[in-house]
Order: sequence, then structure tokens, then C-alpha cells
Amino acid sequence: MLVQQILGTKGDNAVTTVKPDTKVSEATQILAERRIGVLIVSKSGNTPDGILSERDIVRSLGVRGASTLDENVDKMMTHNPVCCTRQDTSDVVLKRMTDGRFRHMPVVEDGKLIGIVTIGDVVKARMQELAMEKDALQGMIMGH
Repeated sequence: MLVQQILGTKGDNAVTTVKPDTKVSEATQILAERRIGVLIVSKSGNTPDGILSERDIVRSLGVRGASTLDENVDKMMTHNPVCCTRQDTSDVVLKRMTDGRFRHMPVVEDGKLIGIVTIGDVVKARMQELAMEKDALQGMIMGH
């Protein structure tokens, strides 16, 4: 399955972005309010300069304490995040996520941010593919 198909099943492809100088305290509020796991950090709002996850914030809190909340997100974001395109397959995306040990991947086209896929989105798509393959094989065996 292609990333384009995965995005199609998600409905709303809006991606929440913040500026690099956004305070971590504000970022945590946005994450909580929108019930999301990452924010794309972007100077322009169109290109992913970085990505900030809940995990990044928790790790920083554990090391540096509450002062983390007063810092700008660009101090703890992952710079130059690994991205995919609409034409990448779910297998390629899943491998990149597994190898990189991350769960969210921005989708870009011509350098512009057009969506985001999560490991949950990719696993769900892969399970649907496997179910269709199983049904097709069963149909062939049963002579349908």
C-alpha cells in the first residue's frame, strides 16, 4: 500500500506545526489539547525543519527537570526528520521507522509538508493488505 492510500484513509491530513521559538510548555499544551504525539517544527509552516515528540519532552524533563518547559522547542527537537513521499510503500516506511526507532513520519512532496503518518497508520494498512491477501488465497483454494 502506498502512503497516498494511507493518507486517504485518515480523512483530515492537517499537520500541527509550531515555530522553532515556541516554548516547550506551549508545545505540551498543544499536544494535550489535540491528543497527538508529535509536532512538526517549521519556520515557514510548509517545510519540516524538525519534529518534537512527547518522548523528547519526557526525556528532557527527566534529565533537566522543569526548566525544560521554559526552553524553545528547537533546543530538543530532532533536526532534519526522516520523511517519506506519497509514493513510498508502507513496507518502506515501516522499515525506516523501525530502523530509526521513531513512530511518526512527515510526508513531503516537492519539499512541502502534506501530511504525517504514524506507525499505527502503517501497521493498520499492512494488516488490511494481509487480510485481503488471505481472503484472495482462500478464494483460490476454495475455487471461488
